[in-house]
Amino acid sequence: MRIAVVGGGPGGLFFAALAKRFDPGREVVVWERNAADDTFGFGVVFSDETMEGVARADRTLFAEVERHFARWSDIDVVHRGQTVTSGGHGFAAINRKVLLQLMRWRCEEVGVDLRFSSTAPPVEWLSREYDLVVAADGVNSGIRQQFAATFGTSLDTRSARYMWLGTDKVFDAFTFIVEQTPFGPMQVHAYPFSAERSTFIVELSEATWRAAGFDADADAAAGLPPGVSDERSVARLRELFAPHLGDADLIANNSRWIRFNTVRNQSWRHRNTVLLGDAAHTAHFSIGSGTKLAMEDAAALAGCLRGAGDTGGGIDIDATLADYEAQRRPVVHSTQRAAQASLEWFEDIAHVVHQDTPQFAFNLLTRSRRVTYDNLALRDPEYVADLTRWFDGQAGAGPGAGADGEPGAGSDGGATSPLFQPFRLGPATLKNRIVTAPMATYTARDGMPGEEEELWLAGSALGGSALVLTGMTAVSADGRATPRCSGLYDDTQAAAWRQIVDRIHRVSTALVGVQLTHAGRRAGQPAPGEPAAGAGWPTVAPSPIPFTAAEPAPRELDGSQLAAILADFVAATGRAERAGFDVLELQAGHGHLLSSFLSPLTNRRTDGYGGPLAARLRYPLEVLDAVRAAWPAGKPLLVRISAVDWADGGTTVDDAVEIARALAAHGATAIDVSSGEVVAHELPGYGRGYQTPFAERIRHGAAVPTIAVGGISTADDATSIILAGRADLVAVGRAALHDPAWALHAAAEAGYQGPGAQWPAHYLPGRTPPPGRGRDRVRPGSAAPFDPEPEIHSRWRPAGRSAGELVTR
Repeated sequence: MRIAVVGGGPGGLFFAALAKRFDPGREVVVWERNAADDTFGFGVVFSDETMEGVARADRTLFAEVERHFARWSDIDVVHRGQTVTSGGHGFAAINRKVLLQLMRWRCEEVGVDLRFSSTAPPVEWLSREYDLVVAADGVNSGIRQQFAATFGTSLDTRSARYMWLGTDKVFDAFTFIVEQTPFGPMQVHAYPFSAERSTFIVELSEATWRAAGFDADADAAAGLPPGVSDERSVARLRELFAPHLGDADLIANNSRWIRFNTVRNQSWRHRNTVLLGDAAHTAHFSIGSGTKLAMEDAAALAGCLRGAGDTGGGIDIDATLADYEAQRRPVVHSTQRAAQASLEWFEDIAHVVHQDTPQFAFNLLTRSRRVTYDNLALRDPEYVADLTRWFDGQAGAGPGAGADGEPGAGSDGGATSPLFQPFRLGPATLKNRIVTAPMATYTARDGMPGEEEELWLAGSALGGSALVLTGMTAVSADGRATPRCSGLYDDTQAAAWRQIVDRIHRVSTALVGVQLTHAGRRAGQPAPGEPAAGAGWPTVAPSPIPFTAAEPAPRELDGSQLAAILADFVAATGRAERAGFDVLELQAGHGHLLSSFLSPLTNRRTDGYGGPLAARLRYPLEVLDAVRAAWPAGKPLLVRISAVDWADGGTTVDDAVEIARALAAHGATAIDVSSGEVVAHELPGYGRGYQTPFAERIRHGAAVPTIAVGGISTADDATSIILAGRADLVAVGRAALHDPAWALHAAAEAGYQGPGAQWPAHYLPGRTPPPGRGRDRVRPGSAAPFDPEPEIHSRWRPAGRSAGELVTR
C-alpha cells in the first residue's frame, strides 16, 4: 500500500509513523513545504485523556514525549487582583519544536520517507499514484480549498483578535488572566511548556482591539514579510501585562493579530483523499489545541487502516475512510460545540467581567458546558464547597434574596445548593430557582382546560417546582394556536381555572402562573396527532406574511383590530386575577402575535408600528402597559421572548437586550428567554442549554432577572447556570415531562432537605432513592492502597531545562 501525507505537522507525522509501524511493508511519504527546523508556535497542551490515547497507539513515542512534559493539575483565574484556583484537571504540555523533533525521529526510525522543504505534487497526481492521500495541510489546506464543494466546507471567521506569544516567565499552572484596561477587558491564556518557557495568548474583542489602537499596528504590519512579527503590538502588550510578567519578557514568533476561523466540512473524504486535523475541522484554542484533535484523528485513521486488513485485493479505502469519519465525527462535533460555546463566551466577556471574582471564575471554568458544578466537585471538592458557601452568603443580598432577606438553609444548617436558594421575583418569593416551563397539553375543549392540564400542573407543583406555568392560554377564541388550546376569554374558563389553581394551592407551596397569548399567524393549526377538522380559521398578523408558503396569508391588523386585541388581553388579565393565579406571563415569543411585531422578518409595516426596533416594540409595549395596569402590583408579570430568530435578517441578541430593557422599563418583572419559532426557515443551534447564553446576555445587558429555558435536563446543568450568574431561574420543560418530580429528585441527589424542597407527606417514604442495582455495592477497602488517589493540586516546578518534576501542595 502506498500512502501520501501532505503536511508535516504533528497530525501528519503521527499518522505517518503509526501507518508505517502498523505495516512496515507500506510506502509512506510525507511532504512538508517548510524546512525541518522551521517551527511556528510555542507550546502544545494536552489533556490526560489525549495522552492516554497516544500511549496506547505508540508507547515508544509516548515514552520519549513524556520525558519532556510539563505537568500540572491546577487552573488559576486571575481577576481584579484576586486569584481563584481550581484543581484536579490534569494537563501536560510540551514545546512544539521538541514534539516535532520527536515525531520526525519516530518517523525516521520506522522508515517513513520525509521530504521537507518540498511542495507536494498536485493532488490529482497523488491520488492516481498513491492508494491513500492524507491532507494534513492545516487550517488553510490547499487540498480542501480545491475540493471545497465536494467537502462541503464552511468557514466561520470570528470578530475577536488574538496573538500567539511566548514568555520566559514559567507559569506553574494553566492561568487565565483577565485584565480590565482603559480600552476594555483583555484576556490571557497562559500555560508552561518547558523549564524556560510558557505560552502566552492574548485575546480581546474587536471593540477593545480598535479602542487600544491595535488596528493601526496591524495595518502597519500587514506589509511585513512572512514570519516577521508585529513588534509594535508586542511591545505594547509587554507594557499592558507588565504587572503579570514582572521581569519576564514576551517572545514573538511569527506573532500577529489574527481572527479565529472555525472550519467545518460536511464530508472529510473525496475518493481516496481524506482530511485530517485542522484541514478537516478546527476548535477554539480556549478548550484545547488543534494539535490534540489532529493527533487523535491520526490515531483513529491509522487504527481504521490496521483494522481493515488486506483481503488480497487491497484495502477497501472507501469503507475504511467511512469508518474513520464515523468514529471521529461525533467526537469532533462535540468538541466543536464546546469550543463554540467557549469562543462566544470569551468574545462577550465584557458583559460578565463585572461579576464578583468567585462567580466570574466559576463562570469561566464552566463556559463550554463540558465542565459543570458536579464535575468540579469531583475534581476539587474543597473549591466547590467554598464557592457554594460564598453563593449561600450572597443569596441574602440584592433583589434575589428570600422574603426575610436571608439565604435558604439546608437540613444540616450548612450551605444550600444554589438551585434551592429562594429568589425574590419582584413582590413574590419563590422557594427555589426551578420553574416548570409552559407546556401545552392540547386537551382543552372550547378553551376549557382539561383534566390532563390540571394533573400536569399539580404533578409539577407536588414535584417541587417553585413556579408552574400553564401552556399557551389564549385571550380570544381565534387567538388559540390549536382548537385544543385552553383560554381565558370567558368567565366559565376563569371558573374552571379557579378550581385548578385552588387545588394546587391546597396541596403545594408552588406559585401558579398563566401564560397569556394570541397566536397571531400561528393560530388555527391542528393539534398534534389530530385531524385538521375544526382548525384553519382566518388569522391575523402585523403584516400579511404566511408562516409557510402552504398556508394562507394572515390579515394585516388595522388600528381598530389592534385596540380590540389589546382589550382581549386586558379582559383575560382580569380573569386570571379572579382565577387566583399568582404570576402572569405574556407570550411575546415563538412567532405569536406580539413576537411577530418584534421581528423584522414578520413585521413589514410602514406605519408607527413597523420599521426600526423602537417602532416594532410599540404595540407589545402598549399591551404590556395595559396588562400591567390590570394586573395587581403585588404579583409578578413575566414576558417570554424569542431572543434570536435563527435566521438572516432577524432579531439578534443585541436586539433582544434592547427589547428586554424596554419591557423591564414598562413593568416586566423578569424575562423568560427562549428563541426561534418565528419563521419556518430558521436554523436553530439546538443542544444542551443552547438558549442560556441569551439569558446571560440579557441579564447582564438589560439588568433584569432572567429565566433560562431550553435543553436544560439535569440538576447539574441547572445548578451551574444559577451559580455562574447566567440566569436567576431555570425553566424545565421536557425533562419535567419525563419526571414531574424533577425538582424533588434534584434535591435528593444534592442531599438537600429544607424549605426549598418540601416533600408532600405522602411522598416522604420516597425521599431516599430505593434500593437498586449497584446502589448497595460496597467497594473493598485496603489499608495500603496500591494506587493512591492523585493529588488535587499540583503545580509545574521544572527541575531542569528539558524535564521537570511534579510538585504538590
